[in-house]
Amino acid sequence: MTESGAQLFARLEARRCLKDIEPGLFPEDGGPNQGEVVELYGAEGTGKTEMLYHLLCRCVLPVASGGLEVDVVFVDTDYSLDMLRLVSILDNRLNAARSTGSPAAGSEEALLRSCLSRLLVVHCYSSAQLLLTLHFLETTLSSRPGLALLLIDSISAFYWLDRSEGGTSFARQEERLSKCAELLGRLLRDYRITVFATCHAIRRSYSGPSSASSSSAPSSSSSSECDRSFLCRPWQRLVTHRLLCSRQEAPNNMAATAGGSKSQRTRQVFAVHAASSSSSSSSSSSSSSRTKTYKSSSFYVTDGGVEFI
Repeated sequence: MTESGAQLFARLEARRCLKDIEPGLFPEDGGPNQGEVVELYGAEGTGKTEMLYHLLCRCVLPVASGGLEVDVVFVDTDYSLDMLRLVSILDNRLNAARSTGSPAAGSEEALLRSCLSRLLVVHCYSSAQLLLTLHFLETTLSSRPGLALLLIDSISAFYWLDRSEGGTSFARQEERLSKCAELLGRLLRDYRITVFATCHAIRRSYSGPSSASSSSAPSSSSSSECDRSFLCRPWQRLVTHRLLCSRQEAPNNMAATAGGSKSQRTRQVFAVHAASSSSSSSSSSSSSSRTKTYKSSSFYVTDGGVEFI
């Protein structure tokens, strides 16, 4: 396959680094670099999709409004993308920037249209279609050098369907997602985009001699089992940052805002525990050239999107 001059320029041109996409999430200097993958892992209702909306808005908003002004592809495999919610967050943030005196050229509607023009949405209903989407994504990356972020909600949407269609063979069960991960890895190397993908937690039930004793109190080992990645190895090898999302437990599970309304004081608080792996060029051994850093943060959801505490 020959490569045109435009494709070569788009591939070699340095894309926008998103290391500063959200300092509240990652350790200092530990945000995702170009060509890295962030997995948001957690049960349903732990704020993963809302966090994607937050990151998406941060990217498509103009610089004058506190954004990064880069293009984004949103791959919706759960059919959970709420465009009205997304537009509402964008509108709130544009109004907030205007109220603080930030210069913004154009009318409110024109600014909103400009933000949405930086977003490309793709819906997938199977892992086979996800694989095709990633194949066609290369053409989009070649024609849009401003495209810096790929969001997938979620990468685990077809896990049970693939297991059912794969029969008793683990290789067949993981075949399609493995191919998706391998193709995505090539796109990361060639085009240096950043990827954020949500992953649903699955419950594993264990029966054994310790089940009776563990029923009275939660076990740290059982929670670590629940948090352990269950997707195929090719995907696990791609992930450089892992965000464990959860609902904050009582009694500190509600946001207390001084002087706020009753509804503001009773917002559900979500917790995020980040584990980031960064490469060190000083070491020649691949096994010892990765250093891990950690950070915990909390946020709640408002009409204007995610607010960190």
